[in-house]
Amino acid sequence: MQVDLRGTMRNFATGVCVATTYAEEQGERRHDALTVNSVMPVSMDPPLVSVCLRRGSLFLEDLLATKVWALSILDVAGDDIAKSFARSREIRSVALQALSRSPGEHTGALVLDSLGWMECALRDQREVGDHTVVIGEVLAAGGQRRRPPLIFVHGKFHAMEDA
Repeated sequence: MQVDLRGTMRNFATGVCVATTYAEEQGERRHDALTVNSVMPVSMDPPLVSVCLRRGSLFLEDLLATKVWALSILDVAGDDIAKSFARSREIRSVALQALSRSPGEHTGALVLDSLGWMECALRDQREVGDHTVVIGEVLAAGGQRRRPPLIFVHGKFHAMEDA
């Protein structure tokens, strides 16, 4: 029997974040960003979060080299941002330049102007199926209240109106 995990998981609503990291190339820092919805808190003490990234991705390679990243939680106005950072590295690079962002104080990874953000340092990693689960210690976090959060369910972005 073939398991339709993708079809079943379409019914599971998730938040939408942008993960950022960077690579050092010839003395220059090249930032990258990627849409993720596989973020999960792992522990409150110490503060740990996990993100699942496709094994072999260039973003994952950069993250494992620098051992730091930032997560920015998108609000309902971020659907175009989420779509841009789900594309090729070249498109992501152009999109990143157009956003309000700043290097995180603890990691140097870019923090977007968003509902919430976290700066993380690599604590552990596990190869699981076709993905790598990275677990990060949260070094700093913050947020602001404004528009409702962006969620992803049934293959589309939606506002979580009653949040």
